[in-house]
Amino acid sequence: MEIDKRAVLITVILSSFLTPFSGSSFNIALPSIAAEYSLDAVSMSWASLAYLLASAMFLIPFGRVADMYGRKRVFLYGITLFTISSALLGLFPTSQTLVLFRALQGIGSSMIFGTSLAILISVATPEERGGMLGISVAAVYVGLSAGPYIGGFLTKNFGWRSIFMVNVGIGALVMIMILTKLKMEWREEHAGKFDLIGSASFSLMLLALMYGMSKLPSQAAFLPIAIGLVLLGLFVYIEEHVENPVLDLSIFLSNRRYSLFNIAALINFSATYSLTFLLSMYLQYHKGLDAQAAGTILMASPIIQAIVSPVAGKLSDKISPAKIASVGMVVTAVALAPLAIVSDTTSIIYIVVCLMILGAGLALFSSPNTNAIMGTVDRSLLGIASSTVGTMRLLGQMFSQGISMTLLAINLGTAAIVPALYPQLLNSIQSTFMVFFVLCIIGTVASYAGSRMVSNNQGGEV
Repeated sequence: MEIDKRAVLITVILSSFLTPFSGSSFNIALPSIAAEYSLDAVSMSWASLAYLLASAMFLIPFGRVADMYGRKRVFLYGITLFTISSALLGLFPTSQTLVLFRALQGIGSSMIFGTSLAILISVATPEERGGMLGISVAAVYVGLSAGPYIGGFLTKNFGWRSIFMVNVGIGALVMIMILTKLKMEWREEHAGKFDLIGSASFSLMLLALMYGMSKLPSQAAFLPIAIGLVLLGLFVYIEEHVENPVLDLSIFLSNRRYSLFNIAALINFSATYSLTFLLSMYLQYHKGLDAQAAGTILMASPIIQAIVSPVAGKLSDKISPAKIASVGMVVTAVALAPLAIVSDTTSIIYIVVCLMILGAGLALFSSPNTNAIMGTVDRSLLGIASSTVGTMRLLGQMFSQGISMTLLAINLGTAAIVPALYPQLLNSIQSTFMVFFVLCIIGTVASYAGSRMVSNNQGGEV
């Protein structure tokens, strides 16, 4: 059967736009949601974290299910669940159901993440791979850039519930594309049995660790964190001994370049994802801006990302993608350092310039890093590599939000954010950005080490 690559690319572009658009528009609306339900800073974090946690918990299992039963099928189910949960958030939100419906959105997203990139890679030739990845990554950043502005506009003029109805419209369009344009199914012929115990230990491990982080610095945090670490050890043991592991760890042990590039991706997302969440609070609480104005300012980074990403993707087809990714990590670190010293008197221009530099750094890192990861494995392992890329992204985003939540909990506790606590909020924001800067330095080392190994293998300079 002839594959309509353009239809596949358009479908992946729409889904790549939808999920980051949903997340960034939600973050810009969080202060309005918090005001309506009198949420404290930690509860605000959980409203955002529930989505990421659910996505990370189920991404690897659903990636395995997609290999076994069909990627298009799981992709369709995922976009359907995401659309339904978005409708529920728009029509029936309460302070109790907010986290639940966001978690359902996250489960739908895990089904999308675990399949869309694998489908795109499956139809692309090696010569097309970087360019197509660049376009899909650009769609992610267009979603990130449109989310704060459109989310801010809708929140200001129609209420924050309206942002979820936009998700419903886009989700319905993706479903139509899948049903009418994607005629082929993609699955592994000999996928083996599903690793239920490994999947359960992985998911529960993430839940325990994130719950524990939300309880810091209380002593109640140590038991769930300890349980999470035990489950992590159990997961590694199971995956090394089961016949059909849900995550084949042998690829990490046998392929050091693959491991280093994935570590760099994990660190990059850990150091950058919750930036929108933090700056949204900074701009609305400390600078006194409304949601629409704050969203407009936050567009600066993803607009640059959307412009630079396709160029970076195509460039990574011609020269070492690992070297480009390393440069991107350095630029990202350069952008984060000045944000660690923001204050009430910091100018908006200062923030915008930092965001623009950050956008360039993220664009130079993201698609070249993905291309570098895919280039280190055999074509038969592209499905595993695709799921791993998505997992690193979600784990990084989750840990990024977890770091922010932990520092907010340490500085603010469970108190609602009122003007008297703005100094503590600012201290939390500054501390978080400093942690992110340090993480980027570590990520640069990992990416550069991987690029040197690539050069050595290619006969380049040692």
